[in-house]
Amino acid sequence: MTTVEKSRDTRTEAAEIMPFGGWETAPAPATLGNRRTVFRFPAADDPAPAPARLLAMALWSAALGLAGVGIGMRVLVKIVNGAEFWYVPTMTFFGLLSVTLVVGSFLSIHRRWVPWLLLAAATVPLAVDVLIAVLY
Repeated sequence: MTTVEKSRDTRTEAAEIMPFGGWETAPAPATLGNRRTVFRFPAADDPAPAPARLLAMALWSAALGLAGVGIGMRVLVKIVNGAEFWYVPTMTFFGLLSVTLVVGSFLSIHRRWVPWLLLAAATVPLAVDVLIAVLY
């Protein structure tokens, strides 16, 4: 069995061991031209985020996920009972927008305010889904 040490020399071996892509073979640049990179997969040598920060983000995203599952079940019942033509695409759009913003928040976990702004922004489309589900 091959193991990967946490040194920069053996970081390139991760692409051979791990069954998925996304591993960078070179250190991630801190800047992109004159701008800082906001969204990127954490590199192997990045510091771990604070446990409290990770826990708070996980709880917020879990609450969004549970609300999304509840809305999804209600949408399924509406589809079975015959929904309007606009209902499914609208609910799907706002649900996927919320999921995309949550994913973006975890990809920007090393930034100070960006994850929190993205989680707050992810709450808005889900609230729209809740509102549509309750009113329709």
